[in-house]
This record gives sequence, C-alpha cells and structure tokens, in this order.
Amino acid sequence: MKNIEDVTTEVIDAFHLQIVRNVKKLREPKGYSQLALAQALGHKSVGLISQGELYLKKQHFNLEHLYKIAYILECDIKDLINTDTL
Repeated sequence: MKNIEDVTTEVIDAFHLQIVRNVKKLREPKGYSQLALAQALGHKSVGLISQGELYLKKQHFNLEHLYKIAYILECDIKDLINTDTL
C-alpha cells in the first residue's frame, strides 16, 4: 500500500501547476482571453482565471471550475488534469 506521506506539498503544487499549464494550453488556441473564459463561466472579472493560471497564493481551480472549463473549451476534463508531463 502506498503511503500518503509521499504526497508532499511539492507534489501537490506540481499537480496544480500542470493543470494551470493545461488550461492555458487549451484556452489560447481557441482564441479565448482570460476575461472571455471568466465571463463564459459567469464571472464579471478575470480574477478567477488569472489567479488560477498564475497559481497565485496557491489559488487553484476546483472540480466544478474544471468541469465547466472543459465544457466551454470543448475538451475532455481528462485533458485538463493530464499529468503525463510531471
């Protein structure tokens, strides 16, 4: 059995940073700005996307955000959480 102690803060940070890269990588070719994606998610400002993509103060997207982002970007949620490059 694996030990949870192997899941360090650094591992979790790397996971969130990979999600950030994946969101940006899938958002930009569609021509969506951070603001456009935020508005499509029902937000009035770019804050959610900007802070999420910067991982500012370790703020990250939650599962609901990822589900909605995948829907808007017309991709599979697996594409957003793909960690093959970790």
